Amino acid sequence: MGMSAEGERAASPTDEEWPEAEKAEKLARGAALKWASGVFYRPEKLEGLGHYQRRETQRNSSIQSRLKSTVQSYLEGISAGLEQLRSAAQEVQSVCQDLGAARWALLDSADHFQGLQQMRELMEEHVQLASVVQVLPQIFSVHEVFSQILQLLRGQHLLEAHVELMMVEQLRDDILSQLHLHGLSSAQATVLSYFGGLQELNESLAKQLWDIVGSSLRLVREDPVLFVTAVRIIEREEKIDDTLLLEATFLPPGRPKGWRQKFYQVLQHTMTGARFHAPRMDAEGPGLARHLAALQKDIVSELCVVKDLMVQCVPAHYNILSVCTATYHQALSSHLQEILREDLDKQGLFLLLEWALRVYHSPEMMGHPDLLPEVDVSALGPLMSSELVDQTERRYVMKVKASVFEWMQRTLEVEFKEWFREEEPETDHQGFFQSALPAIVMQMLNENIQVASLITNSLQQKIYNMALEELEAFLGRLREALGQCGKEHQQDRAVPKYYISYLLAVLNNNLALSNSVSSLHPNTACREVPASLQAALDRMQKKATQLLLEELLLDLQPFCLQLPSRKWLSGSQLVGSICEVIDKYAKDFSRVRKPVFTLLLAESELLVASQYLRALLQRKMVCKSREERGQLCHRLLQDATQLRELFCGLGLERSQQSLEAVFALRELICLKDPALLSLEVLGFITKYPDVSDEHISTLLDIRGDVSKEVRHVVLEMMAQHPQVLPEGYRPIFSTILVPVPELPFCLRKGKCA
Repeated sequence: MGMSAEGERAASPTDEEWPEAEKAEKLARGAALKWASGVFYRPEKLEGLGHYQRRETQRNSSIQSRLKSTVQSYLEGISAGLEQLRSAAQEVQSVCQDLGAARWALLDSADHFQGLQQMRELMEEHVQLASVVQVLPQIFSVHEVFSQILQLLRGQHLLEAHVELMMVEQLRDDILSQLHLHGLSSAQATVLSYFGGLQELNESLAKQLWDIVGSSLRLVREDPVLFVTAVRIIEREEKIDDTLLLEATFLPPGRPKGWRQKFYQVLQHTMTGARFHAPRMDAEGPGLARHLAALQKDIVSELCVVKDLMVQCVPAHYNILSVCTATYHQALSSHLQEILREDLDKQGLFLLLEWALRVYHSPEMMGHPDLLPEVDVSALGPLMSSELVDQTERRYVMKVKASVFEWMQRTLEVEFKEWFREEEPETDHQGFFQSALPAIVMQMLNENIQVASLITNSLQQKIYNMALEELEAFLGRLREALGQCGKEHQQDRAVPKYYISYLLAVLNNNLALSNSVSSLHPNTACREVPASLQAALDRMQKKATQLLLEELLLDLQPFCLQLPSRKWLSGSQLVGSICEVIDKYAKDFSRVRKPVFTLLLAESELLVASQYLRALLQRKMVCKSREERGQLCHRLLQDATQLRELFCGLGLERSQQSLEAVFALRELICLKDPALLSLEVLGFITKYPDVSDEHISTLLDIRGDVSKEVRHVVLEMMAQHPQVLPEGYRPIFSTILVPVPELPFCLRKGKCA
């Protein structure tokens, strides 16, 4: 027990120091027990116990020998490492001793270094003086070199002059740099004064260079040597500028020169010189056309020179063709804006739009075969902005509008004078009356629309809209002129002599305009006439038709005044005379085209029917007996039949006639039993909803046999069945006013009968 306790006390420190060993031992014991229980689970297996014991003993011996070998190799390596550390420590100690000795030696020699510093300063001063002595001949010869450079410049030996100039500049810059380095700024003014001639020589050289660049387009064709020389000098100066800017320690006066940028400026100024400042007098008409043609020719020619010749004379990084193309593009854009500030006429505005939007990009100019593919202006943006194009198009439309108005007004004046001629209007190959007005108007409008199509679709659409507006306004003025002509004719029916013929010509002209308007539309698929213009055409047709009907009415008036009368009732030829007048007018109406001819027939028939009914209702004739009523019905039947047959013979179908109202009215008068009037009147007002109570009351008076009770029943029935005019109904009775029945006269303070 005591021994085991001591063993545990002895083992516990190890366990605390090596917990992994204890864990490994436990795992090994567990694995061994598991293995043993699996092998010796039967008694007969215990016979091989000795065999297993020997085998495990051999394995343990092998493992222990390998462990010993490994530990031995580790111990040998540790021993070698310790030996190397011991040797290194000795060497470090030796080096420290040597460094200490060197430090004491340097401290002993510090006094001697003071003398060496003075010697170093003397040596530097000597070097500087030696440098000055070395450049003294060059400094003394500066003014002589100035004279040589001046002679070279006068002889246009520019490369040699520039070499000498660079040497003098380098000398000056070196001296100034040394002064700047040693803080001797006060001496710089003296140096600059001594080298003052450099500025004049630089300016003289620059002047010659810019003169050469200004003549570059001519020189590259005739003698490119001078131009190439100028470019070489400019490139030398650019390299000097770049070097000085990179060093950034000292920048001599006059640097950077920026001669390459100046080269571009001079070249651009040369290209955009006087040619882009057109005289004010050339801003319109032929002068502007010549100016634009000259610009087109010169720009194409000069760009070809740049592309074929100048490109070969300058470095590739100059992008000289792109620079020149952009220069022309920007200059042209500004130049066009300057021209547009003038009050251009329509021709000038059209020329600018056509030139900027079509010619500029065409093969005649920037798309010229000699310039492609190197020249491409598509990346430079439009020559005129979309806002400027729209503004210019609107100005052009206003100018064209004023011109169209003037032409139309002149055409209208000529047309108005023709109405009063002593001869009939001209006819077409079919014998229809007409004048040149539709052809003149449509040709004028169509030409302007077609011209606008050469520019842009938007301009064409603007001109089209303007044309329709002007045509609509023209129709209004034409209608007013027609009304004025009608007033003059009312005062004297002999003036104009061929009044009716010219009214018919106006109707044919209006029809021709109506048929031609759709052809003006830029889009052939869209032929719809705007509603406002169609309304103007309809008003024009209505006005001419109204004047014709007024003329017809004047000829019918004498006969209508005799209706109704006892003479008419007994069998006069009034309606026959009316038919003769209508037939005469129908022959005149045959000189208009069929749609209008049919309209005139229908309107004439409506006029005759309404005048017949008006005469019957306004100058009412009361039948005194059944015989008179029968006689009236017979006369109404004969007249209505004669008129209907006349219009049918002229080509107007029964369904289009209003004379049916006379037949219907006759049925009311011929009705034998007044008690059935309410039913008949109901059918009558259903068919003719514009009939009023006054009209029916007048018809009942004409019968002469209607009692107050029947009249009351009829009027009450009408009040109970109000009528609404259906869509498309042609009113006939609403235009007929009947006399208001006289009220009974009453004395004051008396009673009415």
